[in-house]
Amino acid sequence: VKSRQRPRSVSLTAAIAFVIMMLTSVVLYIAPQGRVAYWADWRLMGLSKTEWGAVHINMGLLFLIALGLHVYYNWKPLTQYLKDRARHWKVFTPEFNLAVVLVAVFVVGTLAGWPPFGTILGLQDDIKAAAARKYGEPPYGHAELSNLRAFARKTGLDLPAARAALAAAGYQVTDPEQTLQAMAAANGVSPQTLYNAMAPAATTGDTASRPLPEMPPPGTGKLTLHDFGRQYGLDTDRLRRSLEANGLKVDDGMTIKAIAAANRRSPVDIYELLRTAAASLPAGGG
Repeated sequence: VKSRQRPRSVSLTAAIAFVIMMLTSVVLYIAPQGRVAYWADWRLMGLSKTEWGAVHINMGLLFLIALGLHVYYNWKPLTQYLKDRARHWKVFTPEFNLAVVLVAVFVVGTLAGWPPFGTILGLQDDIKAAAARKYGEPPYGHAELSNLRAFARKTGLDLPAARAALAAAGYQVTDPEQTLQAMAAANGVSPQTLYNAMAPAATTGDTASRPLPEMPPPGTGKLTLHDFGRQYGLDTDRLRRSLEANGLKVDDGMTIKAIAAANRRSPVDIYELLRTAAASLPAGGG
């Protein structure tokens, strides 16, 4: 009886692990990019993206172990798939050939971007871009790992004013050397929430706009000119006119990357022009 229960338990374990892997795969497919998820403390069903990823990896390991045992316990039936009708060994059976062709089509189709493979990947990009617009991009990569002092320096915030703004908003900050991530966890909020609370401490003196970092934050190239202006509290019309004054062809609905491609420039070049323009523009995210 025990010998029969063992293969059944293995098969059921593999099946359950596979179902959980399917769930985690869907979640990771729709989850925001890591920089956005960590910045906004994104969660689904109470779990962060890191936790979903950890479950996915360990379920994958369990599935592989269970699958290996499943092959071991069902070796004889499996070998029948590699035999012809005369019971002779034959690796390249019609079934085996079909399996190889299907796998090859999926691999080549994915690399070549054929539909529906390219469509699936494009849809994922669209979902993640929408999440970035919804939750907001960090001012620079892994900003949540910077301590408050470094964060203020990189984002143009006055440190004493930033600490005062956080205190006025009811957030406790005991040490400016503490990372934003640790501060956020201690206060039960996201790093993005703390940044929003510190916005009035911008050294520009403009509480409606946010200073532009020296380097473009991750995901900037995917922002339209309108979204870029809204994110930094800048007048979109004036940004467009400033770019046009530099001889560029621009439309509010174009992304920074598309503007760069249309004008044979790099996205970093376009960002530098926008940053220069922003320094002389009043706030007003139109």
